Amino acid sequence: MYPATGFTKGELIDYYTRVAPALLPHLRGRPLTLKRYPNGVEGKFFYEKNCPSHRPDWVATANVGEIDYCLCDDLPTLVWMANLADLELHPSLSLAEQIERPTVMAFDLDPGEPAGIMECREVAVLLREALGHIGLECFPKTSGSKGVQVYAPLNSGEADYDEGTKVLSQALARHMEAEHPKLIVSSQKKELRRGKVLIDWSQNDEHKTTVSVYSLRAKERPTVSTPLTWDELEAAEKPEQLAFTSGDVLERVQEHGDLFAPVLELRQALPAL
Repeated sequence: MYPATGFTKGELIDYYTRVAPALLPHLRGRPLTLKRYPNGVEGKFFYEKNCPSHRPDWVATANVGEIDYCLCDDLPTLVWMANLADLELHPSLSLAEQIERPTVMAFDLDPGEPAGIMECREVAVLLREALGHIGLECFPKTSGSKGVQVYAPLNSGEADYDEGTKVLSQALARHMEAEHPKLIVSSQKKELRRGKVLIDWSQNDEHKTTVSVYSLRAKERPTVSTPLTWDELEAAEKPEQLAFTSGDVLERVQEHGDLFAPVLELRQALPAL
């Protein structure tokens, strides 16, 4: 699956099997987009929103609009997906039964070269302060690639996208861009992003899915979207300290448990807009 490191499909299945106790709660009940690499990370990939017709009877699905999404609710389903070379797991920010109600507001911090993950780290800390000012606690994770993601859990069953998380996240991104114009950009336009960190608020949409915590990423090495403590994010002095492979993550889960558990448990209300 990862030719540069010799990481095999067997190791892919083994990783997802072992990380399942921490991962599955973050997938359960959520429409899932598969990102499949049948010939490994150096080959072609494709996204699969409709759950494959050849799926076993015990794979649960959820109909959203005209799409029957897979639900990864248990270990057998997770192993089945791994065997399909579904390297990356992209769940909705909503549960299928309340697709219009996000359980979280998400920010994807994406650097434009020559900026990198250390600049993303700086923006994540600023974002935590901004969210704190409006009464929202948040939690960081690496993207598993070159950026950082920040999740503000809601879990109230009351927030929506169009007049809630999408509006607020965009307003925060624009506010922070105005406060830190040399570091932050809120627009997707590539010509504006060089040397800055994009606060991508656009993931807050019921039609989108976002890479899951504990998901592998299709990079040269089997890196993982990894939850962090704020202390270790702030203490990091070089990019290598914010890059974690599947083996690193299994050790971290064994030592710390699921650092992202509060994202599923903490109930917070969006402030009045």
